[in-house]
Amino acid sequence: MKISMVVFDMAGTTIDEDNIVYKTLQKSINDFGIVVNLEGVLAIGAGKEKLNAIQDIIKEYGNVNDLKKADKILKVFLDNLATAYEAFDIKSMTNAESVLFELRNKNILVVLNTGYDKQTANFILNKINWRQFHHFDLLVTASDVINSRPAPDMITYAMNLFSINDSKKVIKVGDSKIDIEEGKNANCLYNIGVTTGAQTREQLLEANPDYIIDDLNDLITLLNLN
Repeated sequence: MKISMVVFDMAGTTIDEDNIVYKTLQKSINDFGIVVNLEGVLAIGAGKEKLNAIQDIIKEYGNVNDLKKADKILKVFLDNLATAYEAFDIKSMTNAESVLFELRNKNILVVLNTGYDKQTANFILNKINWRQFHHFDLLVTASDVINSRPAPDMITYAMNLFSINDSKKVIKVGDSKIDIEEGKNANCLYNIGVTTGAQTREQLLEANPDYIIDDLNDLITLLNLN
């Protein structure tokens, strides 16, 4: 079957930012007196829209079910993240650019999706000089849809925009369980985990992906696009 679109997560999948978002999230939550380590943040929050991630983490580690506190943590986190990103040397993941170009050269749409808000996502893409219609065809963020991951809304948003009616022509690639769950909920042909980011192979396996790869370049071989 002809593949029409591949949907890639950003941080940890196509963008190498050394888990700075989750390190910053951990610090921001710790500063509010809730103790959680980086492994806990990655296990619970990876891939999620960031307010949802904060709510889930503080409920698990602080027994806190307080939306106002989560909102306060989010504001501090976004300020801290902006400062961290300004100083950090963000770069594309190994082989990411060549894989995106290869897909687009074969008339396969490349969509980036993320639990970031639009402003943060665009800041990252601008910093690594990735441009729409050159590196990718569409950016979809958590702020573009009502329901974030693991709901399929970001994927169906892209499908509708490009008039793709058959989800079995779509592939999802991401570095977290919630990426895989998102793709499954969208009924994608393949839901592929990649071990370059937030979660380990063992964690990814918990979501029953169709495949797990260790390098984005493996996607080209997997899809027989050589």
